[in-house]
Amino acid sequence: MQFIDKSLEDYCRDMSSKPPEYLMELDRETHLKVLSPNMLSGYLQGRVLSMISKLVRPSKVVEIGTYTGYSALCFAEGLAENGEGHTIEVNDELEPMIRKYFEKSPFGDVIHLHIGDATEVIKNLPAPFDLVFIDAGKQDYPLYFDLVIDKLAKGGIILADNVLWSGKVIEEKRDEDTEALVVFNDKVRKDPRVEVVMLPIRDGISVIRKL
Repeated sequence: MQFIDKSLEDYCRDMSSKPPEYLMELDRETHLKVLSPNMLSGYLQGRVLSMISKLVRPSKVVEIGTYTGYSALCFAEGLAENGEGHTIEVNDELEPMIRKYFEKSPFGDVIHLHIGDATEVIKNLPAPFDLVFIDAGKQDYPLYFDLVIDKLAKGGIILADNVLWSGKVIEEKRDEDTEALVVFNDKVRKDPRVEVVMLPIRDGISVIRKL
């Protein structure tokens, strides 16, 4: 589903600052070699993630769902001095590509890749987290929120991707992924510990701030 006219979306992209060359190369290689390249954050959304990170200036970023590493590299652009990123990916077949582009970037020493079950990795990461990106299995979104909220610093930010799920969240007939996202979106909206705004960028991003 196209949420904004493509020509307008292209205009927004063209009027935005360009990503670094290593990200453009990663975008190209992902589309050539990896299944479901639409999962990549990509140009415009990547610049949004980078800008949010630069505004927050996080000391610790935690990303749930690395894919090929594009968004982790975007978040790294805004890390505070001596900050670090932790990104979690369940698919070990993606590890060589992820590490290749981390090493091409200026952030190879400050992004830590964890291959495995996010629920276990999160439990072992020391708090506080300043910025969290949820972009993994949709049915686990409510669980991921519960796992990170108490580790999130006051004023910290959770970003949740794909919260519109191609518009399926407003349809009456829902599959399991859609139903989980509807539950997640409602859970966040009703949680008194946070405030949230849902942005119709690509497939929807919720910006959730801990009070």
